[in-house]
Amino acid sequence: MSHHIPRRKFIGSLSLAAAGFLLNWQRSFAAMAPLTDKAALSLPHFPDTYHAFVWRNWSLVPHTVLARLAATTPENILATGLAMGLDKPLPVRKDVWNRNYITIIRRNWHLLPRTQLTDLLGWDDQRLEFTLREDDFLYEKLGSFKPSCPPVQYQAPSAATRQVGEVMKRAFPNGLPREEEPLFHFVKELSAPVPESAQKLPATGFSPRLGYSYFALYGDPLLDEHADPYPDHYLARLSAAGMDSVWMHIVLHKLVPFPWDASQSEGYEQRMRTLRKLISRAAGHGIKIYLYLNEPRTWPLSFFEKYPKLKGAEAGGVASLCTSHPDVQAYLRNGLAAITRQAPGLGGFFSITASENRTNCWSHNQGASCPRCGPRGGPAVIAELNNNYAKGIRAGAQKFEGEVQAPGLVVWDWGWQPGWGQQIIPALPKEVMLMSVSEWDVAIERGGIKSRIGEYSISAIGPGPRARGHWEAARRAGIRTVAKIQAGNTWEIAAVPYIPAMRNVAEHAAKLRGEQVDGLMLGWTLGGYPSPNLAVVAAIGSHPKLTPEDAMEQVATERYGAAGAAVVKAWERFSAAFSEFPFGGGLYFSPMQTGPANLLWGSATGYTATMVGIPYDDLARWRGHYPQDVYVSQLRKIAAGFADGLQALQGDVAGVELTAAQRVLLRREMEVAETVAVHFRSAANQCEYIALRDGQAAPAQVEALLRDELELAKRMLALQRKNSTLGFEASNHYFYTGEDLAEKVLNCSYLLRAGGAG
Repeated sequence: MSHHIPRRKFIGSLSLAAAGFLLNWQRSFAAMAPLTDKAALSLPHFPDTYHAFVWRNWSLVPHTVLARLAATTPENILATGLAMGLDKPLPVRKDVWNRNYITIIRRNWHLLPRTQLTDLLGWDDQRLEFTLREDDFLYEKLGSFKPSCPPVQYQAPSAATRQVGEVMKRAFPNGLPREEEPLFHFVKELSAPVPESAQKLPATGFSPRLGYSYFALYGDPLLDEHADPYPDHYLARLSAAGMDSVWMHIVLHKLVPFPWDASQSEGYEQRMRTLRKLISRAAGHGIKIYLYLNEPRTWPLSFFEKYPKLKGAEAGGVASLCTSHPDVQAYLRNGLAAITRQAPGLGGFFSITASENRTNCWSHNQGASCPRCGPRGGPAVIAELNNNYAKGIRAGAQKFEGEVQAPGLVVWDWGWQPGWGQQIIPALPKEVMLMSVSEWDVAIERGGIKSRIGEYSISAIGPGPRARGHWEAARRAGIRTVAKIQAGNTWEIAAVPYIPAMRNVAEHAAKLRGEQVDGLMLGWTLGGYPSPNLAVVAAIGSHPKLTPEDAMEQVATERYGAAGAAVVKAWERFSAAFSEFPFGGGLYFSPMQTGPANLLWGSATGYTATMVGIPYDDLARWRGHYPQDVYVSQLRKIAAGFADGLQALQGDVAGVELTAAQRVLLRREMEVAETVAVHFRSAANQCEYIALRDGQAAPAQVEALLRDELELAKRMLALQRKNSTLGFEASNHYFYTGEDLAEKVLNCSYLLRAGGAG
């Protein structure tokens, strides 16, 4: 049995302990409590909450906004920040303001009450609630409750303010590292024209080759056409990297009129116009648009007071629109027909029907409570739902040269219980494609601990028995197959644009070529950077006999010229190191994404780590089923492997003649590798610090860990200021910024003065 609990695995199949990872997702979002009796964490490395508020919003929010919230003047905000040793900020760019709202929400979650948080964002409460609910589990990532925070008010600078400034001056005697690439610089870079030499289109045997934008806004991406997830030149780069399709998140009732409450669909015409424009532009680069279906969404119980016959399975103050009811079926068919009809050229849809958000009555394995769906069982309900999707798509299909051309439907088997696939797949229409996570259920042994892969792994190479079994059932039914992989990066570490464990990626692609799957989904919200990983997968798909070694050599030579052979050697080292990843139930909760930005605490916080959100100090959840010493040892193996591989690479390329463009690419390759090393070393440090703090603390060991963490934070600050991709992921925005890493310096300095533990 696997020890890993997949991110979207249905609630009903979880053990009591594992179910905690969903953090009470059953709660009604309509009743999201703005207050709780659990106090926000105090930050003793700051004089007070006001100073923390200024620090954390210094470069992200206009000072006029900060001043209004704190009931003071912009001049006082500026004086406070400068007294604490922060650099004089540049004006906040509009693109940063629009693209970084999740980072802003997360860094203020323990600082501001909900009313001030909406004021800070310039939103109303309805928009905040929609974002928390629909923006890829954001509320869950924040812990599924809002800590209690008193309003922030201005406090005049004091001796404590100046003490912060003195700590900063000692840590950064020459000032903070110069910002060579501001946040989101990569958007400008990826949106710039593509050199003609890089515009070749790889002819690969996999189709569709489906990926996600590296920088798309997730929640409602079609409403604001200025926050373009797929600029023209970026589409050209994705095409050159081997993609022929890209996907985006939609909420059905935001794209077509909701028949029971038209007000819920406000702006649907604008969204449809934006979609049509995007389809047309993407087609110019040989790319199709796919839409993600996770429908129908649940509604608060108050909705069903008016429409009781539509009510399905209920949990936590919300209920499903029952998909066994003919009116709900008609809504789904008509909605998809309208999209298909009004968006000609759409590539298709992919569906998740047994997880992600609570949708149909069996989506979280609680359909037995529905009088209609309960007796039918999950497989029948889910097969029927996908058939209704397909009927709607078919009904809206366009005729071209006398033939009906319908968008495709990729049916993802995510969250289906064991045995469901063998019942659902034969009942699906023949025109769909069946998608499985390739590496799911691959057996691994790390540090002597055996387990199985659930998802999102580059450290393990698929395909596994679950995917193979479902693909075989699909072939018997005459249905084409798709492998879901993470070609670029994974939640093993999502804070880099790609994980340079290229041997693992290449071998996985070669095995899928041998498996003769029809298409690939190259990544979830992470992995859309046009990386060498994508190029290696495209190369292997393009040539039926190209070996992983040949593919790596080909891509490395194209990107790095005379340094290509040295880079391949480094990729081999990185792959071996990354194969030590302690994959398990702690995947989503550990500080792999925040790295050295995650704060240390002198005493236990009592807070539970959240899903790729805030790790806190929840060591038990981080390590999952691994003993602490094994877990830390595995992290240190990865850190050391990347550090050693990087050092060897630096020596191997010294004096090698390269073009300016090749030098830039090689420098970034090294920055990515160093970031991986820093994150895993920091994660190991944090584990050991917490264990020492909660056990018999050895002062010398604690001090050494704190000093190393301080230096790692400084180094990561320098790296991020050179490379704006570091610390970023599309559905989480920046896991950390320069101020967060500088705050870690304050945090460690405070703990060193306090003796390491409170």
